[in-house]
Amino acid sequence: MTAWYDLFETPVGWMGVLGASDGLRRTTLPRVTPDQCLAQLGPEAAGATADPGRFRSLREDLLRLFHGHPVTFDEYEVDIRDATSFYHAAWTACRSIPLGETRSYAWLAQQAGSPGASRAAGQSMARNRLPIVVPCHRVIAGDGGMRGYGSGSSEVELKRWLLNVEAGRQPAALPESS
Repeated sequence: MTAWYDLFETPVGWMGVLGASDGLRRTTLPRVTPDQCLAQLGPEAAGATADPGRFRSLREDLLRLFHGHPVTFDEYEVDIRDATSFYHAAWTACRSIPLGETRSYAWLAQQAGSPGASRAAGQSMARNRLPIVVPCHRVIAGDGGMRGYGSGSSEVELKRWLLNVEAGRQPAALPESS
């Protein structure tokens, strides 16, 4: 499979994207260095060609988002054919959550065809390889709590920040990348 990638700086940190002829395969959350992004893109990036021009529109949309403008990423094709059927269904359902709105893990499990599989829905979001494009930041706990979204408190702050931007509530400051 021929694949391409790009690494670029945003106001929040460096981001990486990886795609192939059938669509986007991976995106990263903002990181401190380009090397961290490249590592997060995984083994597919090792054989991929750097091609910033291929991702120009996505980069511009991400930059608009991190400058505080709500952006949808619905028009970007994603290549998730190799995902399990549940993950595929969960990621597809996640993409249907309207901009600025949230849904629970229980809702996501139901939409993915497995009512009662809230934990599995949580795992599908934890393993989402296309954060922001597959807007897992819109999935929250049933009690409204912000859980998950990366490995630390800065990611939870990014989740809050993204939801505020999408809802038209401009947050005071951008979260720092980790």
